[in-house]
Parts: sequence; structure tokens; C-alpha cells
Amino acid sequence: MATTRRDVLKLSIMGGAVALTGTNGGAALAGVPAKGGTDAATTPISTPSRLAAKNMPIPFAQAFRRPPELIPYEQGWDPDGQPFEKYCLTQKTGTAQIARGLNTTLAGYNGVFPGPSIRVEQGTRTELRISNRLSTKGLLYPDPSNTVTHLHGSASLPQYDGYANDRTAPGKVKNYHYPNWQAARTLWYHDHNHMLTAQGVYSGLAAYYSITNEQEREQLPQGEFDVPILVSDVMLNADGSLGYNDNGHAGLWGDIVMVNGVPWPTMKVKPQIYRFRFLVGSITRSYRFALSNNAPFYVVGTDAGMTPKVQAVSSWRQGTAERVEVLIDFRKYKAGQTVELKNLSNKNNVNFANTGKVMKFQVVEDSPSLMPGSHSIGSIPSSLDPGEHPTKDSGGLDPMSLTPDMAVAKRILRVQRQGGEWTINGETWDDVERSNFTRCFANPQRMQVEQWTIVNESGGWFHPVHIHLIDGKIIGRNTNGGKPFAWEGGPKDVFYAGENESVTVLMQFDTGKHEGGRYMVHCHNLVHEDHDMMVQFAVGDLKNNDPINADMPVGETEVEGHYASNYKAAYPAGT
Repeated sequence: MATTRRDVLKLSIMGGAVALTGTNGGAALAGVPAKGGTDAATTPISTPSRLAAKNMPIPFAQAFRRPPELIPYEQGWDPDGQPFEKYCLTQKTGTAQIARGLNTTLAGYNGVFPGPSIRVEQGTRTELRISNRLSTKGLLYPDPSNTVTHLHGSASLPQYDGYANDRTAPGKVKNYHYPNWQAARTLWYHDHNHMLTAQGVYSGLAAYYSITNEQEREQLPQGEFDVPILVSDVMLNADGSLGYNDNGHAGLWGDIVMVNGVPWPTMKVKPQIYRFRFLVGSITRSYRFALSNNAPFYVVGTDAGMTPKVQAVSSWRQGTAERVEVLIDFRKYKAGQTVELKNLSNKNNVNFANTGKVMKFQVVEDSPSLMPGSHSIGSIPSSLDPGEHPTKDSGGLDPMSLTPDMAVAKRILRVQRQGGEWTINGETWDDVERSNFTRCFANPQRMQVEQWTIVNESGGWFHPVHIHLIDGKIIGRNTNGGKPFAWEGGPKDVFYAGENESVTVLMQFDTGKHEGGRYMVHCHNLVHEDHDMMVQFAVGDLKNNDPINADMPVGETEVEGHYASNYKAAYPAGT
């Protein structure tokens, strides 16, 4: 039976406030009572891992690693000359060693966390055949392991956008189609199964995806010097199984910080300029990254691509699902020197003994790169050119060129807790479900520009709000002198509304070649999203491209391995 909202609410009453453990029967973490119905500031109960000291991972003791990069099992050209690539991914359980001497069961794409990275040339369409071979019982809940895959940052058709109720049950498969016409950027794909998105991502269903083009390759480091940094946090039971406590639907804060699935790793770097693609994959925690020697970072990219102006910062704030690309210049360091990447944290996080640490860089002697296509750059650029906007001929605009006078409508989204549920303008996804998925917050037309202001009037919560489909430009805040923060100088799709903050965004509803349809808006604190901080808008006719019924999952008929999942050569350990 499919998971219903009523089933999960029943689960919340029975056990949602206590930590649900992994399938290997480890002892549960201590439970906490649910919050009340107001949006007042309340400190969540601290629930660190239950590991014995001998099993707790030690900061900087393990080697950094990069996620494997997937190779397409088929590639070619459509009759109209457009190139395509086809990939196969299997959602299944796997084992990771996070704690010392213990194994942790995860649910991942191809059974690994992070899942396989996918790198695509701009203009090459892709198909991702995603087969759900998970158990009929979830790792962190008793219901079937239904999944929904969202390619975050893609202007996908609604039926391939990871609509929260477009579920693929165990034993079924869905073929997702992605156009990849947008400018070069860092995306990620992750689970989006409503009411259980937090558990799905926390269990391991998350991975990198990137679009590349000539402009990006010419201006920024590549290969060995282009490094994915997926930061997440976790808590573990005494036997190493995943612990889970969402503090009465407030959020989950683990005491183990991981980078690409490794607790507090050490990375070997050469005396060169490196590009780091930061992605916060935590389901709740936000970070403020800084170097231990106060050296600067140079921001060169945000969620939706390169920044027109390169900005030096000593630290920056980053919430769940936000992507920030930075350069670090290691040329002045000598072999043997080390520098730590720290987390200075933000208001209303729950911090533990080592959550102020992220990873360590260890400088080694320079040497030629053995990885094809690798190159650094000779100096820090002052500006970047993303190239001509890909839909310019049909009216598309570079998001960073948008101005307030272009907006045909101005809207406000108020994010707050009411009656025990997280809401947007007093509404929830339950309201959308009860309307048979017709209730919409807004109905812009294709290529129109609108101005949306996200308002968080609470001092007790921060909300990273994700607007599907669009690339937006932040034009104002009620803090920071009314301006975007220094690290927000590029196109974005997640907008951090901190405590008592409002953020104003311009966006164009550019659907590429298709006619639009329904898309979601939600808090990317995934616990908030699940309970129940999500609404939708429609571009054009909401009946276009039915997100649930236009291309439904089908029964899996192929044995696992029928479609090859091969990977590019791995980088040496620690690099």
C-alpha cells in the first residue's frame, strides 16, 4: 500500500518524535516531545550519537574522497541532431563505514552515498533510468520505500521534476528526461517523496549532477582542481545504524559532520588554485564556512551558475540545498602546511563538540596531474562571463539582468508555523492534495518576470526556501543594508530567509521549449517541507504536463545489471 499523509501523521503520533533506528535493530535515541503550535523560538533537545568512544570517528583521521562519476550506458544523436546520453541508476541499500569498527546501512543511488556524480555538456539531453530496488520497508519508517527523484536546479518538465506525489514504488522504474539547456551550473539529484523526503535524503539518496560548457571550462579550474564538497551531518546508534530525531518536526542536527560521506576528512592539495563546489546536503543544519587561518575564499558560482563578479569573503552562510562555488588559493603554502575548514555555525542550529570542524587541507608538493582534462588557473579572476543566455532567441533573459520594472506581479510568501504545521501563507501541501492538486499560489505565464518576497517573521527558525524551475536574482534584504550578501551575487534557486529576515527575488518563468505546468515551492529544511511547508505554482495552464499521470512509473522487468553502471577512473585516495 502506498504511503498516505494520514499514515505518516499516525506514525508521527506513535513514534515520529523518537528516533527510528535502522533495520538491524539498534537501540533508539532518546525521544523528545513535539513542539506546540506557535512559531516561537524553542531550543531543540540535543541528541548526539550513542556510539561508544572507541567507535566515534576522529576528526581528520580519514582520507578525503570524491563521489564516483557515472558513464552513460548509451549515447547518440536524435533525428534533429541533438545529442543524448542515457544513464542507469538503482536505488538500493548499501553499507558505509562512518563509525570506527561498525557498519552503517544506507539507502543510496547504486547503493552508495553520495550517489554517482553525472557531468553533462550543455545542450545534451539525458535520460536517467531510476529503478527502485529498495525494501518494502524503509530504513527509518515501516512504510514501503517509495521514492521520487528531483533534479534540483533543472528546468525540467513537471512530470520529471520530482513532484512530491509522483512516487516510484519498490519494484518499479521511472525514466526521467532532462533537457540540460541551462547555463553551466552545479545541480544535485535527491529524493522528494512527500512526508518522507527528510528520511530519504538523510538515508543517502543524494548525489551531484553538473552542466558544463566551454565558457565555464575556460574560466574556472577543471578535473583534479574542480572538487565536489557535499557537507552533511548524521547521528548514529550504538551499533552504527542511523539514528533519527526530528525534535518534534523542528529539524535534525547530527553530531558527525561528513564531507562526501567521510567524517571530517583530510584532503591533499597542491600549491595551486582550487575550485570547490559546496553543497549542503544536511536535512536541517546550516553552516558558516571559514578557514582556520582567516584566508579568503573567492565566490565564483551560486546555485544556478557563475557569478558576474568574483567576490572575496572570509566566511559565508549556507543552508540546505544551496550551492556555493569558491576558489581557494593554495599557491602561497609550502608542502607540509595544513589549514582547517571550520563551521562557525548560525543562529538556531544545535552544535556539538566537533560540529565546528568540517575538513582539513594538507599541502603537498606540486606535480603534474595524471587526470585527463585537469587544469588550474593562473590567477584569481575579477569577473566571469557565462556566455549568451541559452533561450535569448525566444525571450529568455539572463537572471542577473532582471530589473524590478520588468516584474508584472509582486507576491509575498510568509513562512511560519501554525497549528503545529509549517506553512507558506497559512497553507500546506495538504491543501494542495485536498484540491486534487489544483490549488496554486501563483499562475505566471511563460517568460513573464515576477518579484517574490519571502518573509520570515520568527526569531526562532531559519528557512532556506526553494523555488522549483526558476533561476532568481536577489535584489534586496531587510538586513545587510538592504543588499544581498556578498556570497549571493549570482543566480539562485534557494533563498535563505534567516530569523526575522525577508528576501526579495526577481525571476523569469523560463520553461525552455515546453509549455510549463505545476511546480513546487517549499522550505528545504526537509523536516519542515514534510510537515508541511510546501505549496505550488503553475506556469501557464496548470493542466499541461500532468506531474503525476503524464509519465507514470512502470514495473521493473529487467534484472539488476542489465544496463551497465560504469564509472570514470577514480582520483587517488585523499585527493
